[in-house]
Amino acid sequence: MSTAGALSADQVKGGRRHLVTPEGIDLQIELADVGSRIGAFAIDLIVMILILLMIIFGAGSISAYDGEVAVTILVLVAFLLRNFYFTLFEMGRRAATPGKMLMKIRVAARGKARLSATSVFARNALREIGFFLPIGFMFGIGQGGVDGWMSLLTSIWAGIFLMFPLFNRDRLRVGDLVAGTWVVKSPRPILAADLITNDTPEVEAAFAKFVFTPAQIDMYGIKELHVLEDVLRARDREVMSDVATRIRTKIGWVWEEGESNATFLRAYYTALRGRLESKMLMGVRRKDKFDRR
Repeated sequence: MSTAGALSADQVKGGRRHLVTPEGIDLQIELADVGSRIGAFAIDLIVMILILLMIIFGAGSISAYDGEVAVTILVLVAFLLRNFYFTLFEMGRRAATPGKMLMKIRVAARGKARLSATSVFARNALREIGFFLPIGFMFGIGQGGVDGWMSLLTSIWAGIFLMFPLFNRDRLRVGDLVAGTWVVKSPRPILAADLITNDTPEVEAAFAKFVFTPAQIDMYGIKELHVLEDVLRARDREVMSDVATRIRTKIGWVWEEGESNATFLRAYYTALRGRLESKMLMGVRRKDKFDRR
């Protein structure tokens, strides 16, 4: 069983997955839909084509002196784009290519593993085998006059890889299956259901004014999140005042006149939970404020 917790049948509903961590955090993951993934891939292809066009424009002046050098540059750039464009972007902090960023989706590790460079490389190596090579081969067949049977087999091969996400409930590509990854919607900070109240527009406006920096949020970890949850549920004004004062002092928050302790704590809880969820999607679990991860 994964240390991220078991995934039972009743936890699977539509595109949402509930993974309960050993620390008791219900990490709500929403899988990216097929349309978002296709859109992201299309955007990335357009970006790659634009880069190639820029190179072609630059190589035009080179070809006037040495045509072979210009062709070599184009072939090299095309190879690097096909093999490293997706890998380099997905190994970054956002774990997403420009297309995925625009579609608000990202790559995440399934289960207990951290999203590693090896996993990212593996999932994208399968894209080369399942998409770029068959497409390139089919164009080569058309130019070489080879019979249609090879073209048909190549089309079936590419189709199996392309259609694979439609035939499994987690919408995994073959690359995701091999690498232990999945593509999810970028996480949003979510309050636990029993902490949500029907606030007035004035309270909601006050809640939205609290904006914390990453450094302020990173002062605490999962243990403190649980404590804060208990404080918010208990609704003891004296305790809330004490905890709010301690957090403000710890993070260097400047109190403004009329600022509600309850609203401040809810806002900080939301920001902290969202930060921890985002890190856990990358396989990083910060246990408490002493865990410097």
